[in-house]
Amino acid sequence: MNITEVLKGLVMDSGFAAITWEQVVMILVACALIYLAIVKKFEPMLLLTIAFGMLLVNLPLGGLMSPPPEGESWTKAGLLYLFSQGVKSSIFPCLIFMGVGAMTDFGPMLANPMSLLLGAAAQLGIYVAFVLAIVMGHTIPGIDFTPQQAAAIAIIGGADGPTAIFLATKLASELLAPIAVAAYSYMALIPLIQPPIMRLLTTEKERKIQMKQLRKVSQTEKIIFPIAVTIVVVLMLPSVAPLLGMFMLGNLFRESGVVPRLSDTAQNALINIVTILLGVSVGASADGTIFLKPQTLMIICLGLVAFAFSTAGGVLLGKLMCKLSHGKINPLIGAAGVSAVPMAARVANVEGQKYNKSNYLLMFAMGPNVAGVIGSAVAAGFLLKMFG
Repeated sequence: MNITEVLKGLVMDSGFAAITWEQVVMILVACALIYLAIVKKFEPMLLLTIAFGMLLVNLPLGGLMSPPPEGESWTKAGLLYLFSQGVKSSIFPCLIFMGVGAMTDFGPMLANPMSLLLGAAAQLGIYVAFVLAIVMGHTIPGIDFTPQQAAAIAIIGGADGPTAIFLATKLASELLAPIAVAAYSYMALIPLIQPPIMRLLTTEKERKIQMKQLRKVSQTEKIIFPIAVTIVVVLMLPSVAPLLGMFMLGNLFRESGVVPRLSDTAQNALINIVTILLGVSVGASADGTIFLKPQTLMIICLGLVAFAFSTAGGVLLGKLMCKLSHGKINPLIGAAGVSAVPMAARVANVEGQKYNKSNYLLMFAMGPNVAGVIGSAVAAGFLLKMFG
């Protein structure tokens, strides 16, 4: 036996011989995201799982995303391919929404109904990105987005990963990978993206504003709200029933007070398990051999533009409300109108405390934050009704 030939055969049959430059790039990106998750602690629950899924799928010959051979059992498919079916079927996004609903307190929003307006204003980026995607499809060679694709891309501006996945699977499943990666990556990078925009659009005096304590919201109000919203919104936009229905069911578990075990499961065990599966599946959709294309990179850029305009929309309406209330509303809470709960609210609170140590904006920011979840779901339902 020739040892040299054996060693040569081992090398030629290994992933080292099969790896492409696109996969090398995506491996480096995955390592950078892992660094941000572990060292910088940028939403590690999201970023770490996504980044590791991205790393796994770009290591060649592993077959983790291989579909089952034609005519054979689904058990012959790759592990991450099986996980990804929960994303493509919208099961994972809907279960995530149930868990988020169980963790959500609508009290701050009910105590200050004006929060709904901030949540609506922070969906501005969705419509800006939609228009830009349509325009680019007609002006840039090689970039041709259909209205359905433009709508799926635009929802990234809502800063809501499950909603982005839900709409992409319905309108543009071929773009699910870049849309999902962009949506979750920008959610995780909120502490980097939002503060510069918030500082650019507000004055130091506005950032120092302290807001008055919110009124106490009764349990009856909190129980009636998810039921009423489900009835009204689902009757108006039936297509949003899976997402909004699960979100409000989770919230009803929390507020009813009669199913503490279900509420605890939805808030902890269920959402943690699904977050792992969803995050790894989203990362695994970023195979470098199909991911690094001009169209994909344009989606990433449009997502960032959408996110920036959504943040700006909330802050600008916050400034208007600040002026109309004679300085009683801190416009920073408008940035929390994007639906990344509770990340955006935390960023608003941290930014406010940089300029006023005794300024606690978290509860005030949670109002627009949870309103943004409803707003992005309604926007997705509207787009699905228009282009589905």
